[in-house]
Amino acid sequence: MKKLVSIAALVVFAIGGANAAPSHLTRTNDGSYKVTYDYTDRGDAGWWYMGGRFDMNLMSWTNKSSTSAPTLAGEPELEDESFSEMVFGGSAFVGHTYKYFWRGEIEAGLMGQYEEEEGGTTFKLTVPYVMVNGYYDFTNGLYAGAGLGFALPKTDIQSVFFTDSGSAERTISPMFGLMGGWSYHLDQNLLLDLRYRLAMLWGPDHSRKFVALDDGAEYTISNEIGLILDNSISVGLRYEF
Repeated sequence: MKKLVSIAALVVFAIGGANAAPSHLTRTNDGSYKVTYDYTDRGDAGWWYMGGRFDMNLMSWTNKSSTSAPTLAGEPELEDESFSEMVFGGSAFVGHTYKYFWRGEIEAGLMGQYEEEEGGTTFKLTVPYVMVNGYYDFTNGLYAGAGLGFALPKTDIQSVFFTDSGSAERTISPMFGLMGGWSYHLDQNLLLDLRYRLAMLWGPDHSRKFVALDDGAEYTISNEIGLILDNSISVGLRYEF
């Protein structure tokens, strides 16, 4: 009977040690078995995760306009125009956790698209991006982090008055971000992820050609976007393997 109990206990130990590998098995003087395990700490080994976020973004930038056409007497000069616009976007990410508290991930997303039409001219700004992020997770679920990557902001300016075919202009810009958030375990592997991010990048310079109605000459009008600041709040899900 003692041997049966010992064997049953051995089976239980084997099932319960899913994250361990038996390194030594000996039989004691009373007929029972002694099992020694070499445990691999999950925190030391780390684990992978992946997920997605839905973002609400407040993008702020300034359109600086200029033209090669002469300004006639009595006509107003082109003025800079500042924007602070709410757009919606999203992202997908994959990452790895180290030593329980440190995380590194790759995130690819779209901040969203802003569109405005005025006086027969349509202006669009679209900002996709890729970032490498690093986070530190606190024990209460809060986390802080920073990211570095690049964005591909694109402007699209269209009007019946333009004579060239280059309606879209894209640039590659460095992108920086500071993040803070909170994670909550919905179950053992699935987490709710709430995040705030302040990001900065630089937009493209875009020029279009047009023919003046008064003298029939061709001129250029240019739009320059400098620094773009993005304040975003996101809700996402993160699944840990």
